[in-house]
Amino acid sequence: MPSPSKKSKLTGEQEAALFMEDLEHPLKLEIEEVRAIILSAYDQLTEHVKWKAPSFCVDNDDRITFNLQGKGFFRLIFHCGAKIKQRAANGRIMDDPTGLLEWVADDRAIIKFANMNDVVRNKENLIVVINKWIEAARI
Repeated sequence: MPSPSKKSKLTGEQEAALFMEDLEHPLKLEIEEVRAIILSAYDQLTEHVKWKAPSFCVDNDDRITFNLQGKGFFRLIFHCGAKIKQRAANGRIMDDPTGLLEWVADDRAIIKFANMNDVVRNKENLIVVINKWIEAARI
């Protein structure tokens, strides 16, 4: 593991790659696959490590962050950045035609994955959600 001074010189993408290389998690293969899906779903995403997990940004605002703390599963947190922002519209930030999102607030939702079958079965819907979320969060 690099020293803190060297780590600070890494790009966000390098930091995330190093994090993934060192990650010890029973669902590491599933996490790697979901990470690849996210990175391929929207070409303007950048990545770094936030809250001890990979996080994905658009225009330097975090939008999707892994939560790796669960037992037997991991989560993707869909949010509108670290700081609460006023939105012009009331209600949920977007409609979810896929049914994948578990809403915890109008501007925050979760998708839980327990195994590779979850990842493979939900790949296309995950791509839809990623794109809809990012577009809705930019407004």
